[in-house]
Amino acid sequence: MSEIEILFEDGEALVIDKPARLPIETPRKGGPSLEDRIETLRLGFQRDPVPVHRLDTDTSGCLLLARNPKALKRFNAAFENREVTKHYIGLVAGELSEDEGTIALSLSKISSAEKGWRMIAAKKGKPAVTHWKKLGAKDGVTAVAFTPETGRTHQIRIHALAGLGFPLLGDPVYGSGKGAPRTMLHASHLIMPREGKDPVEAAAPLPADFMRLCPEIPDVFEWPTAPEA
Repeated sequence: MSEIEILFEDGEALVIDKPARLPIETPRKGGPSLEDRIETLRLGFQRDPVPVHRLDTDTSGCLLLARNPKALKRFNAAFENREVTKHYIGLVAGELSEDEGTIALSLSKISSAEKGWRMIAAKKGKPAVTHWKKLGAKDGVTAVAFTPETGRTHQIRIHALAGLGFPLLGDPVYGSGKGAPRTMLHASHLIMPREGKDPVEAAAPLPADFMRLCPEIPDVFEWPTAPEA
């Protein structure tokens, strides 16, 4: 099993480059997970680091872990107060006509015996906002930069489908699951300010499976943000 790359490290925080297809928690049906490898991420500390937020199993990239209980409490508060900036790159299974925009669609969870649970866009759901920008297109696939303001479950996946009109490439829940071996979403950057300390800041390079399918992306671009009032 390959070694997990450390993107940021100090006395209270780690940011790792989570591999695609590695769940954070052990699946009900068993199998490998980040939990199996958490002890190796102590890196000399006595405590196991604790994931502060979640990434879907298929999603690769920046995952923040807290190295002590006090840090975990403060980091959780930073996420709840929307102080953490997260940038993603996704591959959308279609060519977009517009270049950038904001998706504001509330999300709700539903479930059925046939399909299990999933998220849907629903007026009575929890508010969810995602800013996006087109980065490039090739052979019916569009590379898109996403900056979510909120952190709802499957937010970018359902916003791609319901807001952009196309699912993420390879998504088996909100799309056909075809065109890629996994849901093509990568947590590219994470920035968390800290009072009295330098911010936690990390960037995860695009993994090899992403690069093989990805349209050419500019070396330098501005991430999407909220439009000026």
